Amino acid sequence: MFQLDLKSRKSIYQQIIDNIKELIITGILRPSERIPSVREMASILTVNPNTIQKAYRELERQGYLYTVTGQGSFVAAQEDHKPDEQRIRELESRLRTDLKELFYSGLTLEQIQQMFVEILSEEGGLGK
Repeated sequence: MFQLDLKSRKSIYQQIIDNIKELIITGILRPSERIPSVREMASILTVNPNTIQKAYRELERQGYLYTVTGQGSFVAAQEDHKPDEQRIRELESRLRTDLKELFYSGLTLEQIQQMFVEILSEEGGLGK
């Protein structure tokens, strides 16, 4: 599924969240698809089950997962995602920094706009 970087400054918990989100966003994990149970994931990643449980709860709070009692955790449909205002502000800040770097690197506004159009068309549903 994915690997954790034990030397990373990011906590294991945050790495799990980020990796699962990436798998969902890129379409590798599809809506209604069951993800490994807490125990299965803990065994796969050799991580404490409490860490996995905490990550799953946060992903559920953000609307990326939902749980069916006795059956496990599943990927939520895109329309079920709740906007996380703090995360949106973080992403906006990162995007602003990246845009400034693109300008500083010598790209024009038109080139940057074209880059966005190309990225969105490559990602299919992201442009909708």
